[in-house]
Amino acid sequence: MTTNGQEASKPGVPPHPERILIADDEHLVAVGMVSSLNDLGYDVVGPASSGTQAIEMCREGSPDIAILDIRMPGIDGLAAAETIYNEMQVPVVMVSAYSDPEYVVTSNQAGVFGYLLKPVTRDQLRVGLEVAWARFLRQLELSEEVDTLMSRLEQRKVIEQAKWIIVKRKSVEEPDAMRMLQKQARNGRKPLIEVAQAVVDSENLLGD
Repeated sequence: MTTNGQEASKPGVPPHPERILIADDEHLVAVGMVSSLNDLGYDVVGPASSGTQAIEMCREGSPDIAILDIRMPGIDGLAAAETIYNEMQVPVVMVSAYSDPEYVVTSNQAGVFGYLLKPVTRDQLRVGLEVAWARFLRQLELSEEVDTLMSRLEQRKVIEQAKWIIVKRKSVEEPDAMRMLQKQARNGRKPLIEVAQAVVDSENLLGD
């Protein structure tokens, strides 16, 4: 995954957002944002007039990113944002006439990637969406890095376990057991983790 305009590494994630969901209960504001987004070349889903409708449209319309007003009837924008992001992995930009610190803090907690103050101009939308999408891509990057790290740690545990099984079976020192694993991997042209897993599986089978 990259944030510099290159192709995203996660399948199905474009380098730039293309479909934008709009939700605002003020009709004129919503229509204005739709017009600005169309001028910028985006495909618009909506507008929705409530948080509930925004969630439904998000499920049906599969937008890349959503722009939600904070104060809407029924489910408000923050609650809708949390559902949209947690369930559908669609990042959200909030728009509001209010700049209260509590709104900003709550937005961060809800997984919101951008915050724009009304009235929102076309240029603010363009820049706000670019920044929010870059943050979203970075979040995916970090998630991938964590997954990779966890995978490496799990592999290391398996290799360590296999090494100590060999120490016990062959009555050899730890470095010798490791060299035996590495040699088996080279001779068999297999990844070290695959050889180690086979040793562990064999030990578990014998143990049962």
